[in-house]
Amino acid sequence: MKKQQVFDLIPDYLDNTMDATQRAEFEKHIQRYPECRKELEEMKSFLQVFEEEIPTPTDRLQYKFEAALELEKIQQGKVVHMKSQKSSNWAGNVLKIAASIALLVAAFQMGSIFQQRKVDTDIAQLQDETKQMKQTAMLSLMENQSASKRIQGVNYIEEFEQPDEAIIQALADRLLYDENDNVRMTAFEALVKFTSSETVKTTFIKALEQEKNPSIQVAIIQALVQIQEKKAAEPMKKLLEKEDTQPFIKDQIRAVLPSIS
Repeated sequence: MKKQQVFDLIPDYLDNTMDATQRAEFEKHIQRYPECRKELEEMKSFLQVFEEEIPTPTDRLQYKFEAALELEKIQQGKVVHMKSQKSSNWAGNVLKIAASIALLVAAFQMGSIFQQRKVDTDIAQLQDETKQMKQTAMLSLMENQSASKRIQGVNYIEEFEQPDEAIIQALADRLLYDENDNVRMTAFEALVKFTSSETVKTTFIKALEQEKNPSIQVAIIQALVQIQEKKAAEPMKKLLEKEDTQPFIKDQIRAVLPSIS
């Protein structure tokens, strides 16, 4: 079993979709080659990221502060009522108590602020690391030899509210160059949510010039008309001139072309 073949089979192994013979052969190979075993563990970690949740800070600090403050008030109250003293001593004790409470409050407030900042920083760092692992897993799946795994990778776009340029470009490559119609359609459906991106607009125009699947052609035409992309007029006119363009595609173009010309 070749190394590249083993890498491509890792998602199937983790999804338990192999038959018994293939699984036994795969596990035998993994035990024999540490490099392949390491690749398996890394992919398993990537996929587990999608099941994890980001921890959020609790009210523990606030609770501890309030409890300590109440205890301090009780203890200071006992000191005041232990015995009567001269007026001057009583006034001095009151000032000491007030100063102690003020210092205690200030200390807890400063500690709470610093602790909260540290928690916020840790959460931001954890979120960034999680995002990077999800992106790595997504891009890896989109390069898999299995069409179903590539579709799975494309669908991970749901995990990103604002995908970066690397993700957008990877989806664009799936739409433009993937040999499987279903993968290309799935990539289009992912990209159509980000038509404000110039990369997406350019990709749709290029795809319209080379796409042969009528269903995908119609979807791209409708998307370009929806965003009123004027640059789409020329490739639409070229489709009208091609003999192999389906008649209903030509009818669709004739109906929408005046709105963007």
